Amino acid sequence: MKAVRRITAKKRIALVAHDNKKADLVDWAVFNKVVLASHELIATGTTGKLLEEKLGQPVKKILSGPLGGDQQLGAMIAEGKVDVLIFFWDPMEAQPHDSDVKALLRLGVAWNILLACDRATADFILTSPLMMQDYETQLPDYSNYLNRKVTR
Repeated sequence: MKAVRRITAKKRIALVAHDNKKADLVDWAVFNKVVLASHELIATGTTGKLLEEKLGQPVKKILSGPLGGDQQLGAMIAEGKVDVLIFFWDPMEAQPHDSDVKALLRLGVAWNILLACDRATADFILTSPLMMQDYETQLPDYSNYLNRKVTR
């Protein structure tokens, strides 16, 4: 039997944006303000402050991405404390913390959470009928990875 994680109708949505994408994320969030008001929002650094000001809604603010916020979010994903990750990242500009970004995206996929890296995908996620109801997501079984012998 596969393990499942129950996601409630009130989702925990993490919002992250690189510097060149912050305005896009804020614009998207303002456009979706009514829907986002039904959910708990989590954001890194400056993004969290901007969102709280523009949305008039509390946002749980964690560290800035390069200062550990990406890793904080990764831990929250692994602990089952994030249901949706909206990460507007800049594909045209290398980031000094690219390894952190890659690790965060990997964890989102590894733990089977909803993950959007662009506005179109974020729109589809937010407008899905499943967004406003409880949902059970299947958790991957990584036991085979834990039992493998490592050879050098």
